[in-house]
Amino acid sequence: MESNIAVIRGDGIGPEIIDAAIGCLDAVAERFGHTFHYTFPLMGGAAIDTTGVPLPQETIDTCLQSDAVLLGAVGGPKWDNLAGHLRPEKGLLGLRSALGLYANVRPALLYDQLRNDSPLKASITKKGINLMVVRELTGGIYFGPRGFRQGKNGQEAFDTEVYSINEIERIAKLAFEIAMGRRKKVTSVDKANVLDSGRLWRATVSRVAESYPEVRLEHMLVDNCAMQIVRDPSQFDVLLCPNMFGDILSDEAAMITGSIGLLPSSSLGTTKPGLYEPIHGSAPDIAGTDTANPIATVLAAAMMLSSSLGLTQETATIEKAINAVLDKGYRTPDIWSNGCKKVSCSKMGELIALEILKTK
Repeated sequence: MESNIAVIRGDGIGPEIIDAAIGCLDAVAERFGHTFHYTFPLMGGAAIDTTGVPLPQETIDTCLQSDAVLLGAVGGPKWDNLAGHLRPEKGLLGLRSALGLYANVRPALLYDQLRNDSPLKASITKKGINLMVVRELTGGIYFGPRGFRQGKNGQEAFDTEVYSINEIERIAKLAFEIAMGRRKKVTSVDKANVLDSGRLWRATVSRVAESYPEVRLEHMLVDNCAMQIVRDPSQFDVLLCPNMFGDILSDEAAMITGSIGLLPSSSLGTTKPGLYEPIHGSAPDIAGTDTANPIATVLAAAMMLSSSLGLTQETATIEKAINAVLDKGYRTPDIWSNGCKKVSCSKMGELIALEILKTK
């Protein structure tokens, strides 16, 4: 197969973790006889420094012409004092919108080799953690009307939660489809006891559920869900979340697996290229030290191969390679413990790539 992949290195540790992922993709290409053509458009802080804006039109055009988009991470304190519309994160939101990516899929899996790295008690982790967060991506409070105004107490800021029935229906359908291929349970998260948007969310999800009688649906308030994730994450299969709740809960789910550096995500639309990235940020405090964990980005590349390119065997090969490296005791600093072999970001990428070449 010959494919065009847009690679956005981004800021902070972005270039380091992307280099590791590309090394693994190159190993996949060598083993399976594929050709991956990479382009490197700018976004985020790197784009601001070069072009003055976080998302140049050239980047949008390049991504639209690609088969898939692989992203490192964007942002950092260097750009914190810019106006909101010029901040690096605005580039990411803009790209998701330009590509029509309305669904963010974030798996949280606890590796057997890393059970002791979870902050949860052994009595909880022995049940296992294998859940999927399905997050609505282009609606909600991140995209509703916002701004500053004069209120009764002086200047105030506002951000508005807005959802349409259509937006809720399409993300709910995806969540139920994913659940059909897993354990057939969807937990829909809202704040229906307080928010009108939550009540519309709950009613719409309930209606969509009628088309999936094999899937068990439960509704859960977001504060209770946050508690239940640390009390007993094994109870969850697919978590269906509005934009902000999904953003927060998926980070919580990441940490209980041992490290936020382990979890990938995919952002999907209807017809345009998918966007694949780790769920963590740019970690400017360790940028340039070669100590970041590249596994989440490598797994994001693996998701890209199956979801956008249809290469399921290649995805399985990457996952097996990661397990093999962990079995041998190799760990980046975020998941290192006594008795393991501490390795750098680049070394972890090399080890996974070598396993890809020989994994059967």
